[in-house]
Amino acid sequence: MTRRKRPKAGVVGVAAVAIAATALTGPAQAAERDRPATAAAHQATQRAIDAAVAAGVPGVTIEVRDADGVWKSAAGVGDLKTGAPRGKNDRFRVTGITDTFVATVLLQMEAEKKLSLDDTVEHWLPGVVAGNGNDGSAITVRQLLNHTSGLFDYLADEEYGATYLRGDSYLRHRYDTVTPEQRLKVAFSHAPMFTPGAGHWFSNTNDVLAALIIEKAGGRSYEDEVRRRIIEPLKLRATSNPGTSTGLPRPSSRGYSKLLAAQPDRIDDVTEVNGSQSWGNGDIISSAGDLNRFYAALIHGQLLPPRQLKEMETTVDDPAFPGATYGLNIGRLTLSCGTSLWYRDGGTVGWISLSAMTEDGRHQLTFNYNGDWGAETMLPILDAEFCGTSSGSR
Repeated sequence: MTRRKRPKAGVVGVAAVAIAATALTGPAQAAERDRPATAAAHQATQRAIDAAVAAGVPGVTIEVRDADGVWKSAAGVGDLKTGAPRGKNDRFRVTGITDTFVATVLLQMEAEKKLSLDDTVEHWLPGVVAGNGNDGSAITVRQLLNHTSGLFDYLADEEYGATYLRGDSYLRHRYDTVTPEQRLKVAFSHAPMFTPGAGHWFSNTNDVLAALIIEKAGGRSYEDEVRRRIIEPLKLRATSNPGTSTGLPRPSSRGYSKLLAAQPDRIDDVTEVNGSQSWGNGDIISSAGDLNRFYAALIHGQLLPPRQLKEMETTVDDPAFPGATYGLNIGRLTLSCGTSLWYRDGGTVGWISLSAMTEDGRHQLTFNYNGDWGAETMLPILDAEFCGTSSGSR
């Protein structure tokens, strides 16, 4: 099941679902939840990730947190050449989950009265969004974060995709440094998809602009703001922004892609890529454990005051994914069994990631595929964990 129409490298299945300076609360509760859980309670989920591997996904790493503790597992291989297994504590490219970090920083800045969600993009980035009917004065920060701006997704540009996302060209250009300005120029060579506020369409262009606004409003780099407001306070030791580096910190597995639709049996190792190519909209590297800690802190109000958390959880309809709605870079989904989740997903060349949690944040799941195909196997994993069934029907 696919959720949004995106270029090949960004098409994935269902997805993921307190000011940082404030001291975190509930250390005793956190320690209690960190105890290892028994595997017996997650047998259906284990079967679902095993089924994903049987269907062709190279490997899966997963962590679940609930009242019984923490369950970690993995399936498949982390290195197709050596046969080394996928690791339970792997670090990986989180792809679109980066966007929730960006939204959280901007909402913290709003709470500090450094900006408003109703500010226009033109106010913070004068002259940047212009040409071909694009108008930064008609788009608000809120519309960037809930993807109602109508701005064209630069990844959907045919020439850009042919260069940086597909085929042998990807292998030739994956070490290139690509600036935000270069990517925005691609986006604004296209007319907008619709008038701002008239619809919902996921566009990576929105998140690049949001990261640039963080820098303008905060006076520091986007990476510095994420680190001091989220990574350091939450002690997310496996989480980082790569800058222009190309590799992954250990422990990690290799990432794989089917770069050519005409050669579906060809699989390329695409582990290495210049981090600048997804700056602000997909660059963060993390682990399943760190992502679960991040989303738990977010939903429990440790990162945002109540008003800003309510803003984040205010959703609009997502017409590309019937039954789901989208807030400020998190989404809401109701499974076939009636369980409602907050979630966020992401996909890029070589990786698919998903984080999801119940509305109260007490039951969480994060997993990652070290391949960019097999999206149809994702919903069965959610159903297995949150509904107790491996059925993917809704």
